[in-house]
Order: sequence, then structure tokens, then C-alpha cells
Amino acid sequence: MGVSGAGKTTLMDVLAGRKTGGYIDGDIRISGYPKNQETFARISGYCEQNDIHSPHVTVYESLLYSAWLRLPAEVDSETRKMFIEEVMELVELAPLRQALVGLPGVNGLSTEQRKRLTIAVELVANPSIIFMDEPTSGLDARAAAIVMRTVRNTVDTGRTVVCTIHQPSIDIFEAFDELFLMKRGGQEIYVGPLGRHSCHLINYFESIEGVAKIKDGYNPATWMLEVTGPAQEMSLGVDFTDLYQNSDLYRRNKDLIKELSTPAPGSKDLYFPTQFSRSFLTQCMACFWKQRWSYWRNPPYTAVRFLFTTGIALMFGTMFWDMGSKTSKQQDLTNSMGSMYSAVFFIGVQNAMSVQPVVSIERAVFYREKAAGMYSAFPYTFGQTAVEIPYLVCQAVVYCLIVYAMIGFEWTIAKFFWYLFFTFFALMYFTYYGMMAVALTPNVSIAQIVSAAFYGLWNLFSGFVIPRPRMPGWWVWYYWACPFAWTLYGLLVSQYGDISTNIGETGESVKNYVDRYYGFDHDFLGVVAVVSVVFALVFAVIFAFAIKVLNFQRR
Repeated sequence: MGVSGAGKTTLMDVLAGRKTGGYIDGDIRISGYPKNQETFARISGYCEQNDIHSPHVTVYESLLYSAWLRLPAEVDSETRKMFIEEVMELVELAPLRQALVGLPGVNGLSTEQRKRLTIAVELVANPSIIFMDEPTSGLDARAAAIVMRTVRNTVDTGRTVVCTIHQPSIDIFEAFDELFLMKRGGQEIYVGPLGRHSCHLINYFESIEGVAKIKDGYNPATWMLEVTGPAQEMSLGVDFTDLYQNSDLYRRNKDLIKELSTPAPGSKDLYFPTQFSRSFLTQCMACFWKQRWSYWRNPPYTAVRFLFTTGIALMFGTMFWDMGSKTSKQQDLTNSMGSMYSAVFFIGVQNAMSVQPVVSIERAVFYREKAAGMYSAFPYTFGQTAVEIPYLVCQAVVYCLIVYAMIGFEWTIAKFFWYLFFTFFALMYFTYYGMMAVALTPNVSIAQIVSAAFYGLWNLFSGFVIPRPRMPGWWVWYYWACPFAWTLYGLLVSQYGDISTNIGETGESVKNYVDRYYGFDHDFLGVVAVVSVVFALVFAVIFAFAIKVLNFQRR
């Protein structure tokens, strides 16, 4: 405890290994051995103040996911589920097992229920020590009492709970066993037991000359903060830090620290043969499992995307009705290319923009889960990218069936396959590009601004506004670096690059015109297909690398 700015959360973040900024001096030991964060994360839990969880999974699924990745592989599925049931009873979440978590302040669980879920998610990992950052913050008296009952139940199972807490009620304050009181600047004022009805704390401060006695029935926590404030120090002419450092309590604590800083004879340092509880493959399976449910239960993202795609397909199908079979004029080919260019680009940009808020929410969850030692960055990115594939396949099939039939392109297996192939990979790399932009930037707003600039460049260098043979030589390099240029190349050349029929206006064959005017060679189709796949893979890999290396969470 301590006044605002005393460094309560900072100290706890340092002890728990969650601090991302600044530098740390000093020494932290576990059972006498220097703390190894990777090992410590396996035996500790951390309940953040803002209760971050995936919104589209249930309470039970959240606990199952945490237990799956954090309990040792030797714990079988049945034992894991029994343990989850025990934890749900302990934190009084059993009636809410099938409730969706939801977003804070929007839908789903209440603030107090989310707080209990946060505690439960850590408990199913069976930690020895749990850190809690202001577990009663933002709760009314009833909700705070429920959460503290959960905390007390946790302690009664033999676990250590370390909390930062701000102005607790009498009941909440006296639920704790020991107090670490700090003043501004992180200096110690009191470190020791509270005692029954806070008797040890009260006796310590009342023994200091000039400190006002506590009134009957007054909250010891409030009284303690009042009598140790900066104004009281000035009026009494004392420094509570100096008083503590000259006390018997301080000397006993120093002796205890000295004793605990030396490993016990015959003891061994904590050791795990692997960094994570579960194998890389299991991490991938678990991450994909959670993302599958998150996507399935998110109609505002998945269903709306299909409705949008269907609407765009019908609109462009009616606008370019039966133009795909017409090749007698140069304008016919330009119209066909326009239908390919505009619809796919339009849907692709929509995909990139709509996936960004989804990834932004899940990235915040990723920061918590990675810090807890649940998995590495690559299983998470595998789950996030792989879960998109079935939805992208369905989206591409729906779009292509509608547009291909209505515009009237030639119905051959090979040509329809290529149309579907290039459309699918265009939607894929647009989606992965949206993910990548989020991973490279601090928040979704900046990601959308940065993305929009590149959409404009992709539009300009796609080869439709200005064909490649007519571009200035010093800009041709960007044409080859533009992913959508390759998609448009593949779509047009797969449909018209092998047609020998002459164009009525010039007498030139369609395939020669496509080659001369646009620079599209049918023999290059295989290379174009490979490059389209490579762009999707490159964006996915950059997304994974950025998630692994960049951490925009500031603690």
C-alpha cells in the first residue's frame, strides 16, 4: 500500500517480471537462488488490473485454454478438467461457465465477474504465488467483497497472494496477513504483520511520538495513510522511513532477508527442462482452437464480411454483365480488366481494414499470455493466420461463383481455377497485410493510417491506372514490388493471355494486345502464381516477427 505515486505497481511488476520499461537494480531471489524469469513464470500468476481476455470465448473455455497450456504435459485431460471444476467452485464462477466473456464495459461479464475470471485463469495454472494489481479497483462494496472472498479462498489453499490495493474497507484490509507500506519515492514506512484487528500496525504507529491515536471503529487503512502523509511528516518533524530503519521490526526483517537469501542446505534451484509447459505443436493446436471459437462467435466480423462480399459481387456482376466474353474491341478488354481490378481491390482493402480491430484486441491478450509463459509468439501467429484460411476460401468461392457467372468469363476448369486462385491469394495477402500493419504499430488507429497510404500506392502501381510499359523507368521497380500488380497480371493473363482471336479495330490478336499494351505474357503465369503465394507468406512472416520482437505495452 501507499499514496499515489509511491511505486506500488512498479515494485510488483518488477518482482513479477512484468516491467517493460526502465532498468532494474538490485537482486531478486527465490528460495535463496537468483530469480530466472522463465522459470518463475511457470510457478507464478499475475492478475492485471484491466482484466484482459479474449471476448468471444466462454468462461469455461478461457479456463480450459489456460490449463491446457500451463499445466504440465503429465496432467491428463480428465485431471485437468477436474481441476478446472474445483477452481470454478473456488472463485464462484460455476453458474457462469457458458457465459461469453465479452468486452469490458460493452457486453459479457460484469467488472466483478471479469475480475474473478482473471483470478481463475491464473489459478488453473496451479501457481505457488499470485500477484494481483488492485483487485478491488473500480468495484462497489458488494463486488469488492466477493472478489476478496475469492482471494481469501485462494490463500486458504496454501498459495501466497501479493496485492497492491488502494484505500480498502476495514473488512478488506483485515483480510490480509502482512503489509508493505510505502511513501512517495518507493521508500519503506512499515513492513510487517497486521495482527488481529490490525493491532501490530496500530501499536507500531501509535508508539511514535505525536501520532494521533486511532478512533474506535475507524478504518486502520485510512488512519494509517492519514498519519503517514507528507503533511504529517512536516508537522511532526519526523521521517517515517528513518523511524522504520531504526526500529526492531526493520532489524528483524533484515535478518530474515539474510536468512532467506541463502539456499537451504541440500536444496536445489528451480529447474524445468523446457521453457514452456507444452510442446510447440500443442501450443499451435491450442492457439488455433481458441481462435476458431473466437472467429465463429464473432458475426460482426465474419458474417458481415460475407454479406459485404456478396453485395459487392452482385453489384459488379450487374455492372459488368456479360462483358467477359466480349473481345472484339480494346475497350472490351479494358472493361474486363476494370471488373477484375476494382472488385478484388475493393474487397481486399475491406478485409485488411476489418481484421485490424480483431487483431488489436487479441494482441493485448497475447501480451498477457506470453508474459505468463503460455506459449511463444509463433504458435499465436499460426493460430491467428491459419484460422483465416477457411473463411477466405469461402469468401473467394462465393465471390468468384457470382462474378464469374454474371460477367461471363469463359467456363473452363483451368480458367476458373486461376480466377479463384488469384482472388483467394489476393484476399489472403490483404488480410495478412492488415495484421502485419497492426503488429508494426502501437494501436489500430495508426495501423489504419499507415495502411491507407500503401493502398493508394498499390492502386497507382497496379498496372491498371498506368500499364507497366508506359510507366517511367525509375518507377517500374515499385510495380514489381506491388502485390496487387501481380494479382492483376494473373487474373488478366489467365483469362485472355491465350486467346488468338483478333480484335476488330486493329486486327491484332487478343494475346498479342495483352502482351504489347499491358506487358502480360501468358508463359509467365506460373511465376505470377508463385509470387502471389510468396506475398501472402511474407506478410504472415513479418506479422509473426513483429509480434515476437515489438512490444508496445508500456508497464
